[in-house]
Amino acid sequence: MESVTDPIEARKKFVEAWNKTMIDIWQEKIYKYHIIDTGNLYASPKALSIKADGRFYDITLSQTFLEYGIWQDLGTGREVPIGNGGDIGREKVRQRRPWFSPKYYASVMNLRDFYAESLGYEFVGLFANLDSDDLRRQSGYYKKHGLA
Repeated sequence: MESVTDPIEARKKFVEAWNKTMIDIWQEKIYKYHIIDTGNLYASPKALSIKADGRFYDITLSQTFLEYGIWQDLGTGREVPIGNGGDIGREKVRQRRPWFSPKYYASVMNLRDFYAESLGYEFVGLFANLDSDDLRRQSGYYKKHGLA
């Protein structure tokens, strides 16, 4: 007999795994782009919380990391004075080290697609049982009207 996976538990596991995977990816990218002078940025990504209703229909993910990481991702930094017209000088050439943005957006889209599929199947499943003989026989409406 094939075991049926509980869709709520499947969503919970997917969200938890997604959260952990994002942090792993970020840390790999931070290491790859050598953004590890002190190790603070590498250690900073955290999954603060996953808030969800009991069915995992509505979730809120909360993640954090040092703001410094965004500046590295965008290729900006403190050597560039406020009001600079874009010329940062020849001795210091800043380059983007995209550890955050590309993977995050793609992963959010994967999370969206998983939810669309998971909730879609559950929604369709609600209506698939409405026409079954068992439901008709046990329904008060059908019994009351002699249709059971």
